[in-house]
Amino acid sequence: MNLQIPEGNFEGYVFDCDGTLADTMPLHYEAWLTTLKPHGVDLFPEPYFYELGGVPSVEIVRLLNERNGLSLDPDQIVEQKEATYISLLGKATPIQPVVDFAKKLHDEGKPIAVASGGHHAIIRGTLTALGIFDWFDAIVGVEDYVNGKPAPDPFLAAACKLGVEPTRCLAFEDSDVGIQSASSAGMATVQVPDPRA
Repeated sequence: MNLQIPEGNFEGYVFDCDGTLADTMPLHYEAWLTTLKPHGVDLFPEPYFYELGGVPSVEIVRLLNERNGLSLDPDQIVEQKEATYISLLGKATPIQPVVDFAKKLHDEGKPIAVASGGHHAIIRGTLTALGIFDWFDAIVGVEDYVNGKPAPDPFLAAACKLGVEPTRCLAFEDSDVGIQSASSAGMATVQVPDPRA
């Protein structure tokens, strides 16, 4: 996998977590299927799951309700799904070229952050499973903003926590929704290819 790093004198770097630093998307999908199965929900096709990359989990439940004519409680389903996901975290693997780049930045003392659609406990668990949690100067999760990706809020919050102007930041994202979010925050972006592609 080759990362296309744009030219520029960037002062801060912001990474998405799932699908960018960590190859956890299959684990998330497994957790969704396990959580939804008791509710009779087998209508979450894998392509649709990947299409929703970067969308906050509560919003995913709302979309599934709408799509399937259901009335699942978003908060309850997300709580169950995240507990299931945490139980699978031991299987998380790094997306090595991105992690290698993050390590280089960390070793050089550059300000780096994570901006995710997940909760802090999940992000912390994922980064800890990879052994890279202490590299990051700031972690932004769903608790830290009002509007999730594709709104710019997660990336604006990360830039604010780093103390760097968003236009001086480079963002790493795997999803189109995430790229849209970072771009609308004024950041240059690096699209991380799907490791299975």
